[in-house]
Amino acid sequence: MSSTRTARQHGPDRRTKAGRQAAHRQDLLHAMLRIRRFEERCVELYSAARIRGFVHLYIGEEAVAVGVNEALTDEDAVVSTYREHGHALARGIPADAVMAEMFGKATGCSHGRGGSMHLFDAERRFYGGNAIVGGGLPLAAGLALADRMTGRSRVTCCFFGDGAVAEGEFHETANLAALWGLPLLLVCENNLYAMGTALERAQAQTDLAMRASSYGMVAWSVDGMDVEAVESAARRAVEGIRAGTGPHFLEMRTYRFRAHSMYDPDRYRDKAEIERWKERDPISLLADRMRAAAELSDARWEELEGRVAEEIEHAVQAADRAPAEPVEHLLHHVTSDPPRQERDEGVRTP
Repeated sequence: MSSTRTARQHGPDRRTKAGRQAAHRQDLLHAMLRIRRFEERCVELYSAARIRGFVHLYIGEEAVAVGVNEALTDEDAVVSTYREHGHALARGIPADAVMAEMFGKATGCSHGRGGSMHLFDAERRFYGGNAIVGGGLPLAAGLALADRMTGRSRVTCCFFGDGAVAEGEFHETANLAALWGLPLLLVCENNLYAMGTALERAQAQTDLAMRASSYGMVAWSVDGMDVEAVESAARRAVEGIRAGTGPHFLEMRTYRFRAHSMYDPDRYRDKAEIERWKERDPISLLADRMRAAAELSDARWEELEGRVAEEIEHAVQAADRAPAEPVEHLLHHVTSDPPRQERDEGVRTP
């Protein structure tokens, strides 16, 4: 259910191998650019106090969300972290629904109750947005176990950060997933910092793929700034999982260009380090590769930018116009069954 699929009616002729490659690269570029511009607009809106609460931006890590989601089907499940805007957009949740959720509006994908850290869409099998570090890991194991017990050929993909590898939930989940042979794809977004603590200052073994392999699962590291490398690794992992080889672990070596959150003054990172990573911006890497192969013109780039800008502006305007949830609905969705009047009115539950 990747967002790249929304762009496939545009661009190069897909009837030839070269055309298909060029078109697919364009789709990947569009999906990453869409996430980047969405996040940049969130910075503006947060600074203007139109978005409130905690906001964790995905700028710099777009290749991971886009590449991994390309390997998944609509039937697979995704469990995410609190830095999940990119995951949600790549999964296919409309920008309108994500932005409305950021605004706390009733048309948001979680009816405005979740905000930035709790995006959710059961229809698209996107199960959070989880604010607790490592909190999505046991949930993902449960989804994968349910699929295995019912004989469904589905994969559950769980995103988490390098900080989560130090949590008990990771080790418990990895152990049980390997022990039970669960169809689980563990995607660690190793951006080198767990909030403000460098990986090397908190974990004795910084090769996270090696740590995961100690549980007897297939694990390897991937250049998380190269979307094509990410997609290739994710497809290989998903094929292995569907073939019955048990859980796989991918250590995506990536980097966030912004601070941990909008509240974070980001004083723990050397500015030169940030600039070095920006030289491997995933969007620029792919765009430069496409230009070198004569697959991307200036006009085509401007067209992509225009389409993305139009979509995001529409999402902002729709969120502005959307209603807040009525106060009388305060106790709705506290339990799993919605109130009778909502069932009768056909209101979709998140």
